[in-house]
Amino acid sequence: MLDGLRQFIAEIVDPHAQDRAFGDSDYRLAATALLIHVISLDGQPTEAERRKLHSLIESHFGLDRGAADRLIADATQVEGDAVDLYHFTSVIMRSLDEEGRKRIVQMMWELVYADGQVTEFEDNVVWRASDLLGISQRDRIDLKHAVANRSAGQVKQGAVGA
Repeated sequence: MLDGLRQFIAEIVDPHAQDRAFGDSDYRLAATALLIHVISLDGQPTEAERRKLHSLIESHFGLDRGAADRLIADATQVEGDAVDLYHFTSVIMRSLDEEGRKRIVQMMWELVYADGQVTEFEDNVVWRASDLLGISQRDRIDLKHAVANRSAGQVKQGAVGA
């Protein structure tokens, strides 16, 4: 009976959640929503950003192409409904240790550098998400530089230096 009540309340609160393959408490959904937020900041995601997102999702979460497509679709839906980053970062904080959270920040940097241009908006959202994920400024900058060095020669600087 209690499960039926929970189900009823869940359907009222978020009727579309039942259509999703990945639940609200799944850190992979939260992380992917953050990644989608990053690639959407400067307008429509480029083909390079979409390919990089798929590659990161498949390799980091061990998903096949179809499951990655479903996760990205679900994350796109929840990211569009989100009012801030806290919901996503709080799920990740409860689910991952510091190394896992650093990997999420690294994935964010990899997407920032995927289109060959770093904007101040992208830099700012990674800073804010890193802060909410409990990642130190030093670690955030170290991760940024590591990704930038791997991407050397491919990046055009926007308002933010590498």
